Amino acid sequence: MKAQLYSDLLRQAQAITEGESNLIANLSNISALLYDAIDDINWLGFYLADSNEELVLGPFQGKVACVRIPFGKGVCGVGAKTQQTQCVKNVHEFEGHIACDSASNSEIVAPIVVNGKTVAVLDIDSPSIGRFDHEDAAGFQKIADFCSNLNWQK
Repeated sequence: MKAQLYSDLLRQAQAITEGESNLIANLSNISALLYDAIDDINWLGFYLADSNEELVLGPFQGKVACVRIPFGKGVCGVGAKTQQTQCVKNVHEFEGHIACDSASNSEIVAPIVVNGKTVAVLDIDSPSIGRFDHEDAAGFQKIADFCSNLNWQK
C-alpha cells in the first residue's frame, strides 16, 4: 500500500514539474504535493547545499525551520555528507540531532545527488516516534532521485 502511494506521488511530481525549468518553483510544488498527501508529518521540505558544505533552507511546508545546517551535523547534515538515506525512528536518540521543532520525534532525510555531489536533501519530520519505516525511506529516496533530474544549474 505504501509502495503504491509513493509510486503515485512520484508520477504526480513528474507531472507537475514537466516543462518547468525553475528549480525553486518545482521544489515548492513538490514539497506542497508531498506535505498534503503524507499523513502524520509536521514538516517536509528541502535543504539546498551551498558552496561551503552547508545546507540552507529551501522550499518547505510546516513551521519555521533551522536556516543553516553544516554537512555532517544532525540528521540532514549526516544524510548530505554520507549521501545515504537516514531513517530515524526517534530523533532524540540520534547523536547530534538538531531540534528545529521540539514537536518532531522521527525523521527521514533523502539526499539529492547530482554528478556525485550532494546538491540538496529532502527532509520529512513527524511528531510520532517510529512513524517511518524502510518503505517510507525507499519511497522518499525515489522522489529525491527524481529531484536530481531537475534543473540544478545556477
